[in-house]
Amino acid sequence: MTDALNVVPAPETVKTGVQKVKPVAKSLAEALADTYRLVFKTHAYHWNVEGPLFYPIHKLTEAQYENMFAAADEIAERIRALGQLAPARLSDVIEASVVKDTDRLPSAQAMIEDLAADHETVAKRMHRVIKLADEHDDPVTADLITARSAFHEQAAWMLRATAK
Repeated sequence: MTDALNVVPAPETVKTGVQKVKPVAKSLAEALADTYRLVFKTHAYHWNVEGPLFYPIHKLTEAQYENMFAAADEIAERIRALGQLAPARLSDVIEASVVKDTDRLPSAQAMIEDLAADHETVAKRMHRVIKLADEHDDPVTADLITARSAFHEQAAWMLRATAK
């Protein structure tokens, strides 16, 4: 049994017809990083939001971070299905993400505006992943990230509508 526990993960060649899996996997790792950073930020705002709209914002952010947490697993598993390794260090996730922290905890209004802007940025970045996946004959990744981008576009709309 000890030998079974000594297996070290390593990239491998997978022959599913995807051309040049490394750039696709890299773009997926960036999508995963954005998703994970946005899960944390959304969860932090969920915990700390206050004010007259506490309950609807609290519930909206809960639904969003739960969706993104499940999506992170799907994205990571797609990277593995392509024979590549998913990010394994938080520092790599932070570095690869376009989602950034705020300097201090903002007001409820600023929280939802910040999240809406992040969702828009992530959706736009995911559009590039879809294009890259299509260029490399990877319809599975394109479909996965199309669905994820649609989620982020909807999340941004819901947050913008709340911020009015």
